[in-house]
Amino acid sequence: MAKHCCTPARAEGESPEQREVRCGGSATTLPIAGGRFLMGSADPEAYPEDREGPVRQVDVEPFEIGATTVTVAEFAEFVGVTRYVTDAEQFGDSLVFVGALPDADDSPVLAATPWWRVVTGADWRRPSGPASSAVPDHPVTHVSRRDAAAYCAWTDTVLPTEAEWEFAARGGLVQQPFPWGSERYRDGREQMNVWQGEFPGNDSDAVYTQPARSHAANGFGLYNCTGNVWEWTTGVFDPLRRDERGVIRGGSYLCHDSYCRRYRTSARSGVTVDTSSGHIGFRVVRRPGTA
Repeated sequence: MAKHCCTPARAEGESPEQREVRCGGSATTLPIAGGRFLMGSADPEAYPEDREGPVRQVDVEPFEIGATTVTVAEFAEFVGVTRYVTDAEQFGDSLVFVGALPDADDSPVLAATPWWRVVTGADWRRPSGPASSAVPDHPVTHVSRRDAAAYCAWTDTVLPTEAEWEFAARGGLVQQPFPWGSERYRDGREQMNVWQGEFPGNDSDAVYTQPARSHAANGFGLYNCTGNVWEWTTGVFDPLRRDERGVIRGGSYLCHDSYCRRYRTSARSGVTVDTSSGHIGFRVVRRPGTA
């Protein structure tokens, strides 16, 4: 089984009650014409348990999608108006990568993935715990899928389906692993925010989240579809096998080809919908009839 750096789950337990929120915000989206595309991958380096394949033809109706993931500043506007309280805030803790914590931190370690710690007081405002603060133009993190859906309701948008997300992430390219083509590097330069050192040791560039509008946009004008933060979709990981976990797409700053090669346009991972962590965010979609 492939090693999972990317998808620790919140421990089982009663989920907090969610507040109803009223619509009131706005979200900037880019038009996507839709069409038929080849979804999935037969990449031999993909993880079979992730169920990326088989490659199949899928039709996507026209829609609009955010050029970037929702930022801290945008989420703060939502919370400021609605007084929404996220799952992480209600639970009182969230998952933080150990490298983002002080050496003396003694938060509980997850046995299966010891590079993750359950940090009291970590949330979207304080991504590494009480002593930290989020950067306004970076992707909002520590949001569960319910939190993301609440923001969408406020902005008259929805989360993307897996097909919509992948169609948009590919930027018009056919069966390419990256939003810009087949090669990871261009002129020797990294094109996305992923782990630069041997995982889970120190990242040689000390990279965690970067601004939501980083690197070059793909052919549809979308930024950071791979790397930086995982993105929530409406997908169910494997309904035929009754695996009802939610699906996140695109990989994050923790992905590395020596350990977790999930920074590709077809890559997917499953995580419980109440899970929040320092490397999961989301972008919004608007379909005809949702605005």
